Amino acid sequence: MNRLIRICYCLAFALVCLPSFAQQQLLDEDQLRDGWLQLFDGETLFGWEATSDADWAVVDGAIQVKSGQSGFLMTTSQFADYDLHVEYRAPADTNSGVFLRTPLKPANPATDCYELNIAPATNPFPTGSFVGRAKASAANGDSEQWHTFDIRAEGGRFTMQLDRETVLEYVDESPIASGHIALQLNQGEVSFRNIRLKSLGTKPIFNGKNLDGWNTDLAEASEFDVTDAGELRVVNGKGQLESNGRYGDFLLQLECMTNGDQLNSGVFFRCIPGELMNGYECQIHNGIQDGDPTKPVDGGTGGFYRRQPARRVMARDHEWFAMTLLADGPHFATWVNGVQVTDWTDTRPPHNNPRNGLRLQPGTLCIQGHDPTTDLLFRGLRIVELP
Repeated sequence: MNRLIRICYCLAFALVCLPSFAQQQLLDEDQLRDGWLQLFDGETLFGWEATSDADWAVVDGAIQVKSGQSGFLMTTSQFADYDLHVEYRAPADTNSGVFLRTPLKPANPATDCYELNIAPATNPFPTGSFVGRAKASAANGDSEQWHTFDIRAEGGRFTMQLDRETVLEYVDESPIASGHIALQLNQGEVSFRNIRLKSLGTKPIFNGKNLDGWNTDLAEASEFDVTDAGELRVVNGKGQLESNGRYGDFLLQLECMTNGDQLNSGVFFRCIPGELMNGYECQIHNGIQDGDPTKPVDGGTGGFYRRQPARRVMARDHEWFAMTLLADGPHFATWVNGVQVTDWTDTRPPHNNPRNGLRLQPGTLCIQGHDPTTDLLFRGLRIVELP
């Protein structure tokens, strides 16, 4: 099957699985392999929370706000270094913005976050500027058509493009390390769409040649090896492949394919080292009930087993799918094929064993061999630890 046919097939499947999601939000095969995530699915505000009483709504595949108390619509997840793409549309007199690395209640955008302004040319910090920090070069971002921001935030270095033209380069010698992404209601109507992010700084944790960096001490009935194509294969079970490295707050990305129907596996994290699958479990199971992807079997791929099921099964057996897992303190989120499917905060009392309570301590990663039917492939495993 050539590449064009594969892309068309993947998009056709996505449209079947997402009959109500806005088509322009879908990511193509190259974007998925490059690690891009949708922060907005085009239909719901899943993964976002409002900080004030305002009329945030999804209208014609875009997030829109017209009136209410000044405030924000914020991602529930926090991010550190990333490329961010945002499209916006606003009347010429609107004053709004996209806030980067922000706390839930920013007091001063010049000190505790980065406010990328959307404002008239007469504003001291017109569109494309960092409010209170740096003014953008002249650019026309005030007309009532769709405009694009492309932002790179890497450590203390920021680059802003407005409609593909670089309008600001800024360096913060004492940068804020991480935070939420927020859309602002300040003055006037504004709409946003096609909001997507790619995390920067991920590093491979599987070399495609051997199992260096991992151990099979508790493989038990499972078999783990590397194929001639450089993929990690897992067959049979019960057993696990455990990382030598330990991770607490991180973003993990991988690709997986199940070589069977409704196979059961998972990626365990913050595990107690040296114990069999004793950690949080990010489920792998592409089964659905009654042909409905909103009814996952056994939690569904991307679900947190026994904690929060996936809201929609976005993967299909016998096909490669991309999965991203974010663990940040007590908050956890997953994306499957670029779409966020979970958004969960562990509110249980702290406990060393994550089966019994909130575990914040770093732990190992484990890939599960579930049972004798297990037959899965993994590739592209990479991780970045969060500050």
